[in-house]
Amino acid sequence: MDTFYQLFEQIAAFDGIQQAVRYFQTIALSDLVDVAIIAFIFYRLIILIRNTQAGQVFKGVFLVIALLWLSDLFNLHVLNFILENLVQVGFLALIIVFQPEIRHFLGQVGSGNLKRYLKNPGEQNELEAAIGQIVQAYRDMSRSKTGALTVFERNSILNDFIRSGTALDAAVSSELLKNIFWNKAPLHDGAVIIRAGRIVGAGCVLPLSGNQNISRELGTRHRAGIGLTEHTDAVVVICSEETGSISVAVEGTLKRHLAPETLERLLRNELLTQEEEKKNGGLIPLNNLLPLSNLLSLFKVKKEDGDEHVE
Repeated sequence: MDTFYQLFEQIAAFDGIQQAVRYFQTIALSDLVDVAIIAFIFYRLIILIRNTQAGQVFKGVFLVIALLWLSDLFNLHVLNFILENLVQVGFLALIIVFQPEIRHFLGQVGSGNLKRYLKNPGEQNELEAAIGQIVQAYRDMSRSKTGALTVFERNSILNDFIRSGTALDAAVSSELLKNIFWNKAPLHDGAVIIRAGRIVGAGCVLPLSGNQNISRELGTRHRAGIGLTEHTDAVVVICSEETGSISVAVEGTLKRHLAPETLERLLRNELLTQEEEKKNGGLIPLNNLLPLSNLLSLFKVKKEDGDEHVE
């Protein structure tokens, strides 16, 4: 009898394997594409929530959904009626609450990534030269405690912010930057915007961050740098007028107390294409590792190696 049961279990197990094989054979390419699209949408939503204050609101949404399920499970009719009506109007309310985040998300989708691959070698060489000049200028301005705010445009077009200042068309040089940010210069209070390795605007006004978790010791320059990167994919380099500390804002995150060598490495990783980086030391830029780099960044700690991260 035991032998019979063992044989039956073996047959059942074999039949289960066959069913699993038949199930996988029914999966078509369109099913894989469908799952990949949904996974990408959820991934972008996670990144969107991580870089804003929307996370707390989504916790409330999940709590309401959990209460709705529990009220239906335990036949709590009054609570279930209230929550069902709340959910019906909740979708419209979420659109209103998350209007800035939705606009930011659609703007990122519309910007695309083709621009990065259509850059000609001349633009890349000019951008690489601009990075070297930026590092040299910020090394000197850090020593003299000169306040500075420099924006590198990437896929998100910054024409609205350029129009808020003075339009320029000049090669990036450390001397020019130090003259612009000299505290008696007329354009020193605004931001310099760099597009494709050239200065296209100075004295530009940037939006301040609404993040309440930013340290109170950070001034307007830092809040403006963080604010711009919350709504665009720009990279912002900041020099503190009070301490001379160099910081970089990317995707709503601020990395502080950077040495000039660290600043150069970070800018190369963020701005140069993979092909150009291979010719300059084999570093792979973070942009070309997306979405893996963003996924890994979900697990980063608040402080590491003396850098402070504002999320």
